[in-house]
Amino acid sequence: MEKKDLIDCSPVRFFDNVSKAMLKEGEMGLITAKKGLGKTSVLVQFGIDCLLKDKALVHVSFDQHSSNVISWYSSIMAEIAKKKNISNITELTEDIMKNRTILNFNQETFTLPKVVTTVKALNEGGLKTNTVVVDGLDLAKVSKEDLKCFADYVKSEKMTAWFSYTSEASTLKDTLDADKLDVFTTVAHIAAEHTSLGLDLLKNGEGKVNLDSKTLLMVK
Repeated sequence: MEKKDLIDCSPVRFFDNVSKAMLKEGEMGLITAKKGLGKTSVLVQFGIDCLLKDKALVHVSFDQHSSNVISWYSSIMAEIAKKKNISNITELTEDIMKNRTILNFNQETFTLPKVVTTVKALNEGGLKTNTVVVDGLDLAKVSKEDLKCFADYVKSEKMTAWFSYTSEASTLKDTLDADKLDVFTTVAHIAAEHTSLGLDLLKNGEGKVNLDSKTLLMVK
């Protein structure tokens, strides 16, 4: 299977088709859920979708080592291969991961403006980042000024960015302060119902995107 064919197999196609809430250039999205319910998996799926399009991805993790992040990408690619009977997935994975940069930071010592400085340096070095994934950041402890600084940079560079945030709130108003929510175009919450998982759209779009309870892939 060719890389361009794999784009159609990306789990993100289900998100796009159901919610119509995919980000445009300069926009940011937020995925919320209680701890351990699948936020990282969803962010990685957005990251892989970027890579499949031959675009550069920067994955910023505030709570996992690089080896764990790499494992997430390998695992998601392997699950996609199983579902689509792709035999050359190892070769395809090695090819697309050339455009992925993983950064690890500690929230106690590294702020979002410093992340902007780091990504800016990567871009000036020739990376030309298209998408940034920010995982494990406690947005409740981030100032609205720092968040706006990051959002302004994403907009100025015509990138997209996906954040995760640990929250059990199932309504938009209870997720974060309104002035912080304003910077996010799309907000979706992962909720568990009996034995199923769903990604509920709280902002920009409507409906629910199902998640496979075993693989955590977005599905019909």
